[in-house]
Amino acid sequence: MKPAVRIQLEDFSVDEEVSAIKTSSMRMGGIATFLGCARDFSEGREVSEISFEAYGSMALSELNRLRTDAVEQFGLLDARLVHRIGTVKGGDNIVLIVAGAEHRAPALEACRWMIDELKQRVPIWKKEITPQGESWVTSHP
Repeated sequence: MKPAVRIQLEDFSVDEEVSAIKTSSMRMGGIATFLGCARDFSEGREVSEISFEAYGSMALSELNRLRTDAVEQFGLLDARLVHRIGTVKGGDNIVLIVAGAEHRAPALEACRWMIDELKQRVPIWKKEITPQGESWVTSHP
């Protein structure tokens, strides 16, 4: 089975990640997911590609810490986080967060909290490539 927290170039399977979290506990009654996808339009401009760069081991370490914090804070049974780096096009998957708990409320709350925290804490940067040129995007919740 793949690690619960990953940064990778290649695409990921939402089904595989949900299946992996389901096998971690038979007590799991609620699984929430957040799937972030690349848009082909941003702030009034067409976007042809988006490039993601990460501060390697520090980004992975912070993602792991984020997972641990979420498990403790929301009483999760398990959580998985996958973020892509490299270049993606409109419609491509970028980030997946899966939170599993005994009940739906903590899973949903943790999932939202993790994506908001990821945007603030994890050193992954996004550059949009448009017909007008390239520009780095500042983080926003």
